[in-house]
Amino acid sequence: MKILFVSTYPPTKCGIATYTKHLRSGMMRSKALPASALPVLSVYPEQWTLSTPEITPLSKTDLSGYRAAAEWVNASDIDVVSLQHEFGIFGGEAGEYILHFLDALKKPVVTTFHTVFPEERLPYTPVQREILERSTRIVVMNRLGIDWLKKVFGVDESLIDYLPHGAPEPLHVDPAHLRSKWKLQGRKVLLTFGLLSPGKGIDQFLDILSMIVPYAPDVLYVIAGLTHPEVKKREGEAYRQQLQDRIESLHLNDHVRFINRFFSEEELTELLTVTDLYISPYPGMAQITSGTLAYAVGLGRPIVTTPYAYARDVLRDFPDLTIPYGAKRQWAEKIIELLTDQEVHRSIEQRMQLLGRTMRWPFVGRLFFTMLQKLMNHRGALIRHG
Repeated sequence: MKILFVSTYPPTKCGIATYTKHLRSGMMRSKALPASALPVLSVYPEQWTLSTPEITPLSKTDLSGYRAAAEWVNASDIDVVSLQHEFGIFGGEAGEYILHFLDALKKPVVTTFHTVFPEERLPYTPVQREILERSTRIVVMNRLGIDWLKKVFGVDESLIDYLPHGAPEPLHVDPAHLRSKWKLQGRKVLLTFGLLSPGKGIDQFLDILSMIVPYAPDVLYVIAGLTHPEVKKREGEAYRQQLQDRIESLHLNDHVRFINRFFSEEELTELLTVTDLYISPYPGMAQITSGTLAYAVGLGRPIVTTPYAYARDVLRDFPDLTIPYGAKRQWAEKIIELLTDQEVHRSIEQRMQLLGRTMRWPFVGRLFFTMLQKLMNHRGALIRHG
């Protein structure tokens, strides 16, 4: 079976590119597949810098290129197309250029939706409806997304598959060595990772941190990642400076550390390995996937988070770890408990590690390959709407 991924892909730096790379690698590793069995049609926003026999570039803004790519796929020995869908990675309003590819495509296509909305939302819903109508099956990484697709589009639940997001495998490295490398010796480490922007809840969490410090004076909150490029384009580093000013006013300078740079996969895995608690304080409840939260779970790290859609689904067996945004005292009490009670922390960590084993890339890659194999053995089912 030959599977074509349609997605962004490295060297493009975006979450979908990273996801596709690791899912593809997980499939190759778990099923001993050669790279030639998993080619990529890589949609790129700017100048393309990578060319290999398995990677075919497609300019995001080249409308005619989408149809030409479909004709190339039709004439090839590709068996099935895996469309990794996010609105912003394709050209046109709400990524509508991908419809030209799907219109001309004569191969079965399995679409993974990285964003699903709980209600109709313009201009995205019409485009998503047309993608659904042209897809053979749909994949979501959040079981809530199944209900949302049924509600908004009337999709038959039997044509939707759930696939965990995917996460790195643990490192076989002495944690003490990693703590020394990252200069975290003797600290209880809280971590928030990802592109920095307003709306991530970090400003409110600083207030919570000030309530924690008297009970855990060795606590260190690490805020890791670059400022979001769109935020930086609009306002430079003003938001990061606002956070820094807030840190100073709360006398938290010794308890907060910014690491303002891009992280490789290995570096992120190292940092998560030495994290005592992963903090995900998002105020927006509709976020249906989070790669950073998936990585924390996959590596077995205890987590405290707001109950946004992805967190509610992944941590359905950990309701005490999902705490409403704005419930500052409840947040502080839970974190203090996890930092000061070793037995409670160890129990959560052990349970999280069991969950994390089901989210690592080779495991997820094997699941996805089996899903596609089953589809190819039972061709013919197209999405119908109720």
